[in-house]
Amino acid sequence: MQLSVLTSITGVVVLACILELLRRQQLREKYAAIWLGIGAVVAPLGFFPTVLNGVAHKIGVANGASLVLFAGFILVLLVCLHLSWESSRLEAETRILSEEVALVRSKVAEHTVLLAALDAERRRTASRSDDPAMAEQEAQA
Repeated sequence: MQLSVLTSITGVVVLACILELLRRQQLREKYAAIWLGIGAVVAPLGFFPTVLNGVAHKIGVANGASLVLFAGFILVLLVCLHLSWESSRLEAETRILSEEVALVRSKVAEHTVLLAALDAERRRTASRSDDPAMAEQEAQA
């Protein structure tokens, strides 16, 4: 199988996979646009490899394969940079959310203690009012 045919098939498969991931809502649109663009560039280059060689010669690269390798390296570098940025942003957001959850849990625990104290006081006053002798002693005091 020639490299151009393999490249074309790979480009079409990448496009199909991206569309399927979008359909299942497993890939966000902002990422899908990038990958669809890559697939849209790779597929035609596989069908017309002479175009790639022509572009490579115009920008001063020895051949099309070298240009593809360089572009692939730059793409991987940019993807790694973007994922690092997203990871840092999500880490900061997770830290903030965990701090907020800790504050909410603290408030809930504080209110639980207050409710328990109020419930105990209510029960104590209810038991005194049920006992007539105890209610009479409190009235005299």
